[in-house]
Amino acid sequence: MIFPDKLVHGRLIKRYKRFLADIELDNGEIVVAHTANSGSMKSCLKEDAEVYLTYVDDPKRKTNYTWEMIKINDSWVGINTAVPNLLIYEAVKNQEIIALEGYTDVKREVRFDDSRFDVFAQNEKEECFIEVKNVSLKMDNYARFPDAVTVRGRKHLNTLMKVKKEGKRAVMVYVVQRADVDVFAPAVDIDPEYAITLKKACENGVEIYPIRAIVSPKKIVLGDILPFELES
Repeated sequence: MIFPDKLVHGRLIKRYKRFLADIELDNGEIVVAHTANSGSMKSCLKEDAEVYLTYVDDPKRKTNYTWEMIKINDSWVGINTAVPNLLIYEAVKNQEIIALEGYTDVKREVRFDDSRFDVFAQNEKEECFIEVKNVSLKMDNYARFPDAVTVRGRKHLNTLMKVKKEGKRAVMVYVVQRADVDVFAPAVDIDPEYAITLKKACENGVEIYPIRAIVSPKKIVLGDILPFELES
C-alpha cells in the first residue's frame, strides 16, 4: 500500500477519548487527528514521539487528519487498524501470499453466520473466509493480540470454527505493524478467554498466519510470516 499523498509529520501530545489525538505539526500548529484504533494502544504510545498523519479534505469529517503511524524504538509502528484489511485483500487478490494464493474471486466484507469477515476468496475448488486483525502490542520480543479485551474477536474465532466444520477454509491473519518483534502470541494476561479460544480454533483446523508489515512514511507492505506460540 503506497500512500497517494505525502504524509504530514508531527509529534504526539496525547491520545484521548479512544479515537482522538492531539498532534503538534512541524510548523507549531496543534491539530486533532482521528485515531482509527479502538484498542488501548499499549506499548505504542509515547508523548513527543514522531508521528505521521494523512490529510483528508472532507467537510463531513470532524477532523482533517488521520493518524497513521508513530516512531517507537527508532522504528515506525502502524496504528491505523483499517490498513491491514486493505493489505491482505490486495495481497490475496494479487497472489502475493504463498499460503493464500490460487483464488480467482476475492471480495471484502462477506458474511457467514453471525459474523462478517474481512476477506472472502474462492476458486472452483474451495471457499476461504479470512479474518484480519491489526497487531501493535509488543511485550519483550513478542507481538501480542489483543491489547484490550475483545468479545468481537472471540466471536470471529468461534465463527471461523463453524466455517471449518462446514468444510470451507478458515484463516486468521494477524498483521504485525512493527519491526521490533520476532514471535506472535496471544496476550493471555489481557484477554485469557481470547487466548483459550485461539488455541481451540487452531486445534480445530483454523489456520493462523501472523504476517509482519514493513511500515514507512511512504508505504506499508507485507513482509515475512512470523512463528507463533499459543497459550491458554
